[in-house]
Amino acid sequence: MEHLVSPSLLAADFANLEKDVMMVNRSEADWLHLDIMDGVFVPNISFGFPVIQAVRKIARKPLDVHLMIVDPDRYLTRFRDAGANNLTVQYEACTHLNRTVSEIRNLRMKAGVAINPHTPVSLLKNILPYIDMVLIMTVNPGFGGQSFIGESYKKVTELREMIDSNSYKVLIEVDGGIDTSNASKLVESGVNVLVAGNSVFGAVNPEETIRRLKRLY
Repeated sequence: MEHLVSPSLLAADFANLEKDVMMVNRSEADWLHLDIMDGVFVPNISFGFPVIQAVRKIARKPLDVHLMIVDPDRYLTRFRDAGANNLTVQYEACTHLNRTVSEIRNLRMKAGVAINPHTPVSLLKNILPYIDMVLIMTVNPGFGGQSFIGESYKKVTELREMIDSNSYKVLIEVDGGIDTSNASKLVESGVNVLVAGNSVFGAVNPEETIRRLKRLY
């Protein structure tokens, strides 16, 4: 399938989110990525339901929501009601992962599971039949602007082999240090969805950067 691009709102201008969301609307981006951080699971706090609801009112792209929070089960329905289309939880934060992703699907959202850089993809073997997407973190979660971890290519390749050998319909998403210098290699390795924050919103021409990530030139 053609790969997707999901600009990360964490790197947008928080003083003028409407402007940046409208830019994404105009662009060739496929989704809009929102990182939810609680200051417990990761050492940072981002934004919550009021911001998601406000973005939902103006966004014309599906909201790709990544929960970097403890005990996400408490909030699944609220994220659905706030406007999430895809809801990704952290493998490391879920005690009963199968139950969590099953509930996300029951709420009619796409269910994703994210893994931190130190977490091997082999641990996902038994959950792959029950999810729609795996998000491989290519930096340590919590802050934008970090450098891409080179070992991530190997994890993508290994996960792609696991998915394809079992004919699963599971997307591979990557987030962290993604830009035009590594996007092509990631897609060639098996990535379906590129999340990009600073490289998009920090660019002189964000729409052109999204176009380059989408067309890989």
